[in-house]
Amino acid sequence: MNARLRNRFIKLPLSSTPRWIIILIDLTLCALALAIAYFVRFDVYSDEMTIEREWKLLKGVLPIIFSVKLVVFFLFKIHKGLVRHTSLEDVRRIFFAVLTSSFFIMAAGWIRHFYWDGRFLLPTSVLLVDFLASLMLLIGFRFTVKIYHYELNKPTKKEVKNILIYGAGVSGLITKRTIEKDFQMPTKVVGFIDDNKKLSGNRLEGVDIYHTAKIKQLINKLEVDELILAIQHPKKKNTSRIVDICLHYDVNVQRVPSFKKWINGEFSSKQIRKVNIDDLLGRDPIDLDIAKIKNEINDKVILVTGAAGSIGSGIVRQVVAYNPRKVIILDQAESDLYDFQNELIGNEQNESVELVIGDVRNYHRMYRLFEKFKPEMVFHAAAYKHVPLMEENPSEAISTNVLGTKHLVDLSHEFNVVKFVMISTDKAVNPTNVMGASKRIAEIYAQAKNKLSETQFVTTRFGNVLGSNGSVIPLFKRQIDRGGPITVTHEEVTRFFMTIPEACQLVLEAGAMGNGGEIFVFDMGESVKIIDLAKRMIRLSGLEIGKDIQIKITGLRPGEKLYEELLANEENTKPTHHPQILIALNREAEEACISNIDELLNLFDGQNNESMVRQMKKIVPEYVSNNSIYAKLDKK
Repeated sequence: MNARLRNRFIKLPLSSTPRWIIILIDLTLCALALAIAYFVRFDVYSDEMTIEREWKLLKGVLPIIFSVKLVVFFLFKIHKGLVRHTSLEDVRRIFFAVLTSSFFIMAAGWIRHFYWDGRFLLPTSVLLVDFLASLMLLIGFRFTVKIYHYELNKPTKKEVKNILIYGAGVSGLITKRTIEKDFQMPTKVVGFIDDNKKLSGNRLEGVDIYHTAKIKQLINKLEVDELILAIQHPKKKNTSRIVDICLHYDVNVQRVPSFKKWINGEFSSKQIRKVNIDDLLGRDPIDLDIAKIKNEINDKVILVTGAAGSIGSGIVRQVVAYNPRKVIILDQAESDLYDFQNELIGNEQNESVELVIGDVRNYHRMYRLFEKFKPEMVFHAAAYKHVPLMEENPSEAISTNVLGTKHLVDLSHEFNVVKFVMISTDKAVNPTNVMGASKRIAEIYAQAKNKLSETQFVTTRFGNVLGSNGSVIPLFKRQIDRGGPITVTHEEVTRFFMTIPEACQLVLEAGAMGNGGEIFVFDMGESVKIIDLAKRMIRLSGLEIGKDIQIKITGLRPGEKLYEELLANEENTKPTHHPQILIALNREAEEACISNIDELLNLFDGQNNESMVRQMKKIVPEYVSNNSIYAKLDKK
């Protein structure tokens, strides 16, 4: 019998069964239980005279007994549950319904005995056996139907998908139970794997637990079709290794969402999703100095620029958790700011938030903002960041990244802001493009101003952020969705990556520990080859490289490096109390830098790109253009 016929067969008698038929079956089973009770009372043997006498006594009280059971069963709604999906809750309801009906029958018997004719409705022994027999028959009937339904809908062996679950903890156990009770998933859990060696060799609900070191052998031995990541907070290195092995052996990889995303606290098999690249490139959770961060932010007025962007919005999400008096969300992107406002309202995080549409390049607008709100701490994330676009538009890079920063730095000094935290980039180290050089100039200005101000100017510097607007991950996803090709600029190009929450957490931590003048460098882990990233994303999409999706090498873009650095050659670092945050021991910003930067900004009127870039190279001597028309300006 094929699956379609089985489904049609099973749905007719079970899913369409009227409730009154279930009630009738329950009362019939109760009648059978009463008969069993009398058989037990007379040791399954009795003469005709005894049977006639007992029946004469019983037939007069049968309407009372079945009326009591009918009313109690109806009140407890034991007929409402879907029989084929009987659960422990249904068993509990049946138990109390049978117990209650037996209690009422016994109570009615006492009333009859003491106030009427001295007889009980049922002998005590019959009442006790009837209770036990009714309970077993009612529950047994339901579980028999459930097993019958399961067997009829059970897929054939060829249809079954062998599942290996990574994680033998609570989440793994819940995952096993969830997928096993979903009849629409033709699956079989063939094993658990776990990083804990002590669990290896044990069994969980009859399924063997193995150590993750045996993953390769298990894939072949157990004929694994799919691996489900069911660890809520897995170690990223272990997860990445296991996923790579699975992809190599064409094993599909899925993952269970975090507890927070379970619907009404319950997990459904429909929530299992494909693993994405963000799950593999991030790192283990960051330990933060919560007390220090809270002390910096609690009951303070906080300004976040570029707040509708990836990093800016991430900082806002983190900041609102520390009870600020007010958070001013500043951005010029109206639509993005509107969407972010709706998100905050949906999360009930909008009470202390003030949205401001404005451009950091507009000094008068920024002055009025500082004058009205008087921020005590500023997180400056507003910037232009796309290397090729800024290479073609140096004036815009300078206008936003340098002039915009200068406005905010000067106003922070004027309005006695306690701390100013600037978000910089690894492209500011030994810059090879206009964008990186503009960010380095912004760093220099903030450092120089720190010497002249009571405000503490702190810089944070990190690499690419996974999933941020315009980053390579969303680009690759769109290219895969279109069927390719995926474009990679060079086979050897590498980049550092971290997740948005990770980057924002480190920004808050660095901001809290900074005393002014520091450039904090984040430990970005190991760099990733972009072409390897593309290959991984193709395999995670269930596609084949070269067959379903092509990878096209397009050549380095103007100003682009093969690899990024977090520290310049002249710089060293010193550690902080946080293992993932270092302080760059960079050269001191000279006071002459401020006048050089002012001179750069005065070049706007002429709109001469070469003049502006030449001045940038004067301010940042290590800025050497790469694959750019401005390479001719470098000293040979």
